[in-house]
Amino acid sequence: MNKNLLLIFTRNPELGKVKTRLAKTVGNETALEIYKYLLQKTRDISLQVSSDREVYYSVKIRSNDIWDSKNYQKNQQVGEDLGIRMQNAFKNGFDAGYKKVVIIGSDLYDLTSENIEKAFTELDNNDVVLGPAEDGGYYLLGMNLLHSTIFKNKKWGTQTVRKDTLTDLKDKKVHLLEELNDIDIFEDIKYHPSFQQFL
Repeated sequence: MNKNLLLIFTRNPELGKVKTRLAKTVGNETALEIYKYLLQKTRDISLQVSSDREVYYSVKIRSNDIWDSKNYQKNQQVGEDLGIRMQNAFKNGFDAGYKKVVIIGSDLYDLTSENIEKAFTELDNNDVVLGPAEDGGYYLLGMNLLHSTIFKNKKWGTQTVRKDTLTDLKDKKVHLLEELNDIDIFEDIKYHPSFQQFL
């Protein structure tokens, strides 16, 4: 068994349910196409990471989709908000015997397998690794022990998440990766060459 586990949180790609802020500008169909494109990008980079991998679905586990069950264990997200859902996923990973657990979302075009490998490496000398997102949140979180406080009392999806998380971790050794931008609104893709095909 690999000692490293990569968790990928995804939304089921359904029309009108994904990238809703982006959809206000480009429409639901295009927003769905863009989200599927981001899912494939996330899959492609995660396959290059030398860890075990688990996909956590927002609504329902799918069998015949881009996440091949030879390469990914499949799970359902459980909990009333994002924090509890992430905490449960981390707890499952540590309970299963993994020593380092890293979580990513699936809406970050600029994430690379090198970013993720670096997160695992940095956990040798740090308690927590955080990948800061430009919007004030984070795109990656890694731990070698479960720190439950960081999943509680957060306004998920707002620009205070990272600041509040770092406050919770002030007595821990935290490594910050490079800042990247996740894709939520039209401005995030407007000039991005990889998304011109959709616009």
